[in-house]
Amino acid sequence: MKSLWVEPERPAAEIEWPAVAFHDVFRIFRTGTVETVALRGLELRIDRGEFVGVLGPSGSGKSTFLSLAAALDEPSAGEVLVLGHSLSRLEENERARLRAEELALIFQATNLLPALSALENVTLALELAGKSTPRDRAVEALTAFGLGERLGNRAGALSGGEQQRVAIAAAAAREAPLVLADEPTGELDARNEAIVLEALATLRRDHGATVVVVTHSERVAAAAERVIEIRDGKATQ
Repeated sequence: MKSLWVEPERPAAEIEWPAVAFHDVFRIFRTGTVETVALRGLELRIDRGEFVGVLGPSGSGKSTFLSLAAALDEPSAGEVLVLGHSLSRLEENERARLRAEELALIFQATNLLPALSALENVTLALELAGKSTPRDRAVEALTAFGLGERLGNRAGALSGGEQQRVAIAAAAAREAPLVLADEPTGELDARNEAIVLEALATLRRDHGATVVVVTHSERVAAAAERVIEIRDGKATQ
């Protein structure tokens, strides 16, 4: 089967690697003698600069897809490529560096350290990514996402929508090329959902990031430019 990213007629140095590509990927979880197949030969490609919604019901395999795309797990078979890196060829310390320097992960909750302020959370993320002038960058990003008056507020005291915008501001300040969001609006009302989705669109539009939103909501997925549906561990596009 032809790879989703290899273009043999062109020199490797000239290939425009996708942000994420899965080629014939299986992920099998084993508990004793019981096997659960979460992904069944998953094939998909997300190019750099896309805003993609990954849609699927509970148990479809979309969370397993996210864990692999975030370099938090390895496939049982097949190949996963993230920003030009084949995960099967990376050691754990290399995957950790990839997550720290090139990926931004936004979850439904627990994105932030609740005892730290919004400014401290973003500054810490920038320090871990090795960015220069982290505090100045953090102030600029938080202000750009409408949180200039919340810099000193503890993250745990912010609303759900504000917390998500802090996490998005951190991704923008880090200049993360790939942003992976897992049900980022799952606990928000309609107004805050719209604000967070627009903030994610801003990452793609103004910062050039590839944005992937994993969701069970057709309404949330429709905010993306393209939707990939995962069912029974396989993708339809």
